[in-house]
Amino acid sequence: MSKISTLKDLRIWSAETAPQASPEDIAFLLGERLKLTPSEFQLKQDLELTAAQVEQAQKDLKKLAKGISPQYILGYSWFYGYQILVQRGVLIPRFETEELVNWALEHLRTGQTVLDLGTGSGCITVALAKEAEKKGIKDLTLYASDVTDAALRTSEENFLRQQVDVIVRKANVLIGLAKFDVIVSNPPYIKESEKDIMDQNVLQNEPEEALFGGKDGIKFYEKFAQQVRAHLNPGGEFFLEFGFSEKRQLEELFAEQLPDFTIEFKNDLAGKPRMVRGKWNK
Repeated sequence: MSKISTLKDLRIWSAETAPQASPEDIAFLLGERLKLTPSEFQLKQDLELTAAQVEQAQKDLKKLAKGISPQYILGYSWFYGYQILVQRGVLIPRFETEELVNWALEHLRTGQTVLDLGTGSGCITVALAKEAEKKGIKDLTLYASDVTDAALRTSEENFLRQQVDVIVRKANVLIGLAKFDVIVSNPPYIKESEKDIMDQNVLQNEPEEALFGGKDGIKFYEKFAQQVRAHLNPGGEFFLEFGFSEKRQLEELFAEQLPDFTIEFKNDLAGKPRMVRGKWNK
């Protein structure tokens, strides 16, 4: 096409350059670079762009055309209103996990020790710390653990940027960790059989160890159920995210392995079972 001078021109060029990219990904990427809200991105079609803005957008869109996620191109994502750094090898935060944070916040109390298990980017810890402070929940001792060095490096950078005091540990599930009042986790839960129907963009970009939970999707939960008593204080609680098709399996698992826990399931905003809370009756 002819010279790109406006946002409308850039959007036309984007559709031609990255035809396989979703309109949502293009809008997010360009909107973030141009510092436009979603509504401004739609309304300001005649916005005049500088040569530098056009050059940056063209570089970004060529990467998007190769299948790189927009969050990895930008180097960050958004979670609970906080900018979270992400890089290849670290799971991109999902909106659905904000609902898990909401649920945990309803039960947090001053002075508790809290573990974000499988922290990834550290987004759950950042949101819990910041939102708890707003609610007047004070003196939390925050821990974050993960099994990969990439995740630990990224989470520590986010904690530093967000000025959150967190004790970081490397661990496979709960082995080697201390005891806590609250454990929160968005673990890997996608079934191996679902790989064929997943978005190729996700498979190409995001770490398999943060996505897949074994043949039936509950490999993590089986290990967790075996280990959790040794890592919760009496009366402690856990909050876990899971795949909506796994509720029955988890009901059976927790009934067998954790009969002394009160187990509660919760639906997400779409009405699907996606979260479970367990409270140790001790």
